[in-house]
Amino acid sequence: MTHPLIPQIIDLATPIAQEMGLEIVDVVFQTNKRPPVLRVDIRNTIGDTSLNDCEKVSRALESILDERAIMPGAYVLEISSPGISRYLSSERDFIAFKGFEVKVTTNPPYMDKKEWQGRLQGRDEKAVYLNRKGRAIAVPCSVITQVQLAD
Repeated sequence: MTHPLIPQIIDLATPIAQEMGLEIVDVVFQTNKRPPVLRVDIRNTIGDTSLNDCEKVSRALESILDERAIMPGAYVLEISSPGISRYLSSERDFIAFKGFEVKVTTNPPYMDKKEWQGRLQGRDEKAVYLNRKGRAIAVPCSVITQVQLAD
């Protein structure tokens, strides 16, 4: 379940990232850690994401979060690049990794399965399409909780 602060944090972080030529890939608030960890994954839209990119976003976002007092109590802010073992979320990801082996997780289960694995064939507004040993599978977007590159 997504933490209720995530949409608000995405709304604050997105214009900061866009101004720097970056995009927000994922935001996770890990409340099970002490202090809690707010992790924001960014990606450079025109090249590799650098440590400098992470540092710039960290300083700007930290300033706004402190100014608006959105975060309850102490927390750790982590800005990072999702790297190659990331979840697929943007249209760019689904295009770049077409043909790669992916794992699709669903909730509720789709056709009595919570996980589907196969070669990514594409995605549209209705489904994510996989090739499983020569058999085409369309997993409806309405039940998908995540898509990630398979190990």
